[in-house]
Amino acid sequence: MKKLLLATTAMTMMAGSAFAAGHAEEVKIGVILGFTGPLESITPAMGAGAELAMAEVTESGALLGGATVTSVRADSTCIDAGAATSAAERLVTADKVNAIMGADCSGVTGAILANVALANGVVMVSPSATSPGLSTAEDNGLFFRTAPSDARQGVIMTEILADRGVDNVALTYTNNDYGKGLADAFQAAFEANGGTVTISAAHEDGKADYSAEVGALASAGGDVLVVAGYVDQGGSGIIRSALDTGAFETFYVPDGMVGAKLNENFGAEMNGSFGAYPGTDNAGSGMFVELAAAAGFDGTGAFAPESYDAAALIMLAMQAAGSSASADFKDHVMNVANAPGEQILPGELAKGLEILAAGGDIDYVGASAVELIGPGESAGNYQEVEFADGVYSTIGYR
Repeated sequence: MKKLLLATTAMTMMAGSAFAAGHAEEVKIGVILGFTGPLESITPAMGAGAELAMAEVTESGALLGGATVTSVRADSTCIDAGAATSAAERLVTADKVNAIMGADCSGVTGAILANVALANGVVMVSPSATSPGLSTAEDNGLFFRTAPSDARQGVIMTEILADRGVDNVALTYTNNDYGKGLADAFQAAFEANGGTVTISAAHEDGKADYSAEVGALASAGGDVLVVAGYVDQGGSGIIRSALDTGAFETFYVPDGMVGAKLNENFGAEMNGSFGAYPGTDNAGSGMFVELAAAAGFDGTGAFAPESYDAAALIMLAMQAAGSSASADFKDHVMNVANAPGEQILPGELAKGLEILAAGGDIDYVGASAVELIGPGESAGNYQEVEFADGVYSTIGYR
């Protein structure tokens, strides 16, 4: 497919370069994440990751003959679809962004896709929306994600639990698209592997007291409590109540729960608990962590690498198309993300842009070992974490 596009790419590159040179083009990328809400402790590093890629490209001067890239932030809230849709509308209609890096949580991402991106023909690349439902959402080729679907996460969770000899769990999930999608995917995989889910119960975010929910979970029993929630919201509330009442001592925490806030909230009380979130030990991961540290933020946080990669894919696809218009570059996202071509790692975006400008191929590997499959989503790599001495640390990769 890449080879068939070379002739068209060469022609559009010449047109795009001429445009940029003549008009000093400014490319705007909307960064819409839950800067408030149940993931607000995670999203600052995500936003910084995306903007690190933008700064790198702007400094290179290699995009579309010298275009600058500007980040325009908006708050998805993570949970309020109406507010997220309005914020995305402003990005597109008032700020005139060329593409959207985001959103973060699955429900608001789906709402923005359906109500804003489709209507306006704007490319979206989410670094963290993981609901399996997004795999089949109508998107006209505009939607991509650098985080894997929870269909994959459910399998990873099952493998980790099985390797620890756990075959009996209670399950609670935040009552939204993310939580329900992950809970269903995990339960299906776990039971297919011979495990037993004693109860699968939703919890609402924003409550002061989760004793009733934990009481029901405790009555059902289970060797481990799987908490498919948010670290800044109900997920932590469930764990707090479970620890205080002695209902459970060991917890499995998936991606939405893994963050420094978990260490702050519970410390040594979480010792012995475990979980996983997207991540890889490839060379690009270490390079990104170093770049992030130099830029003043923690690159090891959940979805920060995927955010860098999401922004990078947008800009590289623009270069491949010779245009910053979503209608032009949407068909190039999959191409720059996958083989064949020269591999591009964090800090090497200028190199990738130059190869594309010369009509060559790249295989963007990035910070999270990007490989897009099927409906434009990541094939999926995870890092397994375990809590000891009051903090979690990575103990392996899957």
